[in-house]
Amino acid sequence: MLDATNRSGGTATAPPRVAATELAMALPAAVPPGPTARCTRALLSPWSRLSLLVVLLAAGATGVLLFEPQRLLADGWPPQLGGVAAALVFAAAYGVCTVAFVPRPLLNLAAGALFGSQLGIGAAMAGTVIGAGLSFALGRVLGQAALRPMLRGRWLKAADGQLSRHGFRSMLAVRLFPGVPFQAANYCAAVSEMRYGPFLLATALGCVPNTAAYVVAGASASTPTSPVFLISMAAIAVPGVAGAVVAWRKRHHLRGR
Repeated sequence: MLDATNRSGGTATAPPRVAATELAMALPAAVPPGPTARCTRALLSPWSRLSLLVVLLAAGATGVLLFEPQRLLADGWPPQLGGVAAALVFAAAYGVCTVAFVPRPLLNLAAGALFGSQLGIGAAMAGTVIGAGLSFALGRVLGQAALRPMLRGRWLKAADGQLSRHGFRSMLAVRLFPGVPFQAANYCAAVSEMRYGPFLLATALGCVPNTAAYVVAGASASTPTSPVFLISMAAIAVPGVAGAVVAWRKRHHLRGR
């Protein structure tokens, strides 16, 4: 028997169940991912990337303990290199060493002892920006996706919000404050939503005073009674003491609240 649509001269429509069956037969069946796809997905997961970051940092720290790059202070620079070329090589090595947790004050003193004040400040600042950029890139690519969901505490959320919304001025204040570890600031900024450009600019500007003081101290270390050396040591000590006093006062203020 013809339905009402056929009697009226229209086109007959299939029942919904028949139409769904025909559509399912027309579509290709979903193919489960193969071993290669599953392995690639596992390797690119946030926790796999974070594990790779931990391995890289541990390898860098181990390399520092085994090869002792701080011996550069005692052994001097290879005689084949000199001038600007040596400063460029030193800046690149400086950046890699900071990623491997070599203390920056030691590298700054080495820059001053090897190249003098002017060229040493340039080499040390270039190495500082290179090291900060490398650490930021590693933290952003390998650690951000896994660590951001863990920012649940009040203080962690407050620090993350400050760095994400006011990246340049927050990082500038961190670099000027002598008590914040260099690498800790790099990876905290990488986990936040701070952009790459403001991070590098704030690092380049904020690290100038402390870096210059150490480089000048290294350049004038052979004359420890000279005014230049004494002034540079004061420029190192006074901000450190001031930072400790500010941190102590803030500690009591937070405890009172």
